[in-house]
Amino acid sequence: MSQRLFAFILLGFLATGMTKHVNVGAADDAPKPNETAEKDLAEQLVGTWRLEKASTPGSPSGVGTRLKLFTGTHWCIIQPDAETGVLVFHHGGRYEADDNEVKTTRDFAGESTKSMIGGNKILTNRIDNDTMQQMDSDGVFNETWKRVK
Repeated sequence: MSQRLFAFILLGFLATGMTKHVNVGAADDAPKPNETAEKDLAEQLVGTWRLEKASTPGSPSGVGTRLKLFTGTHWCIIQPDAETGVLVFHHGGRYEADDNEVKTTRDFAGESTKSMIGGNKILTNRIDNDTMQQMDSDGVFNETWKRVK
């Protein structure tokens, strides 16, 4: 993916207010006992992930080009065509992490996935270092993602 396209996508993501202000070291930021698991998973998710393997990679395949971005509160998924750089799809919204479940809400989408707006999905996520295994109870979105560094 070109640096220009990635910068454009990231700028759009940040411009929509989908960032979480973090005041490092503030006493109020200490997790409450029942919030620890949620904070741990949400913090592990933050960043950019590239699709490495998928049960349904799509057409064109998103393996190697599809990106999933997480802030502390929002997510989005973007797939450019590997040859042209034109976006195949993009959508995203809010999410909540609970234990190993990620409950997503689709609040926005591009033309090709606009029918997904308002939808919800619960995914099971396991993160080991820079690899995220995502499992879907329907088996549609069983995927392996690698953190982009």
